[in-house]
Amino acid sequence: MANRTSPYVLVALCLFVVLAASGAEATNPPQRLVPAVFVFGDSTVDVGNNNHLNVTAAARANYPQYGVDFHRSSPTGRFSNGLNTADLLAWGLGFRRSPPAYLSLTERTLRSQMHKGINFASGGSGFADTTGSRLVNSELLFVSLITERNSTNLSLYMQFGEVIPMSRQLEYFSGVVKFMTKQSGETKTASLLCKSIFIISAGSNDMFEYSAFPGDDYEFLSSLVAAYKHSITALYEMGARKFIVISIPPLGCIPSQRLRRLKQTGTQGCYDPLNDLSLRFYPMLDAMMQDLAHELPGMAYSLADAFAMVTFVFENPRTESWTFTELEAACCGAGPFGAAYPCDETAPVCANRDEYLFWDANHPTETVSAIAAQTMFDGNRTFVKPVNVRELAQL
Repeated sequence: MANRTSPYVLVALCLFVVLAASGAEATNPPQRLVPAVFVFGDSTVDVGNNNHLNVTAAARANYPQYGVDFHRSSPTGRFSNGLNTADLLAWGLGFRRSPPAYLSLTERTLRSQMHKGINFASGGSGFADTTGSRLVNSELLFVSLITERNSTNLSLYMQFGEVIPMSRQLEYFSGVVKFMTKQSGETKTASLLCKSIFIISAGSNDMFEYSAFPGDDYEFLSSLVAAYKHSITALYEMGARKFIVISIPPLGCIPSQRLRRLKQTGTQGCYDPLNDLSLRFYPMLDAMMQDLAHELPGMAYSLADAFAMVTFVFENPRTESWTFTELEAACCGAGPFGAAYPCDETAPVCANRDEYLFWDANHPTETVSAIAAQTMFDGNRTFVKPVNVRELAQL
């Protein structure tokens, strides 16, 4: 894969890597390309929804060491040392960072924010309503606690458990659309939504849990693709037309899964069963997206091949745009691969974070998120198709 990316992409990546290093507050975003951005998914794009859930600290990222490279070194609920992929994609689209977490909004702030976008993502969640409810090999332990948020006259807040599954994220968005329609009318609401960008980054947690209790791989992967199709179709029916879909990366190579292999087999390396699932998933998702675009008039999308992108970095740790000296261990954590003990207030943190692929046992560093975002934004068909994000926004 080393020869399949263009020099233009490598040069363009510098901008986002510099942005990540300097912080969003220090760099003005480019011209706004779309009216709003709406985000759905898991911890890869969560910007603080889990802060508002009654869960253990392991399911939140609103405490040190998280956010050490964010503005004023403040933890915000992002599972990163700084910005995440949603932030950096939003910046490329003309916003300072990702729209705010849905659960952080009051009725007043919701009214002003909904026309610019909202982030519904929840760390630990998946397409299955049960995903995130149990400990799965070094993944987060979520205690089954149910809490009820005081409802408003908008009926936007509903009961939720320890994480917000995709079905609940869609319900929240449906409530927002109804409120927008009430405030602005059907025509203006439909016009805004059809021009806006919808980001979906999910499925990894479903895959983690399946790998702990495996069955028929093809049946599982087919059901995951069907869940993607259901969610995209539901958003389309509510007015969405432009989608950024981020596929599943080589999960077996993250620190927690390297530790899993070490404990199970006594050998080092990636956890192959998970990588095999991730690799098989992408072409199935690709085929479904192509079919769906033919079924739904006006639908357009950018599908990012996260497996190919991460593999490219593994095979090319040093380029004109980045230098990674650590591809296996987490920057924040302790024990083998930095994954045996969590990235909490007492965990050691590496000084050269821009040279680490992984921030904690399960998530990339801000620099990696910047590389991913710029590849999606301006990349060639090796990594994102049928159009990249810039082209999608201009349709």
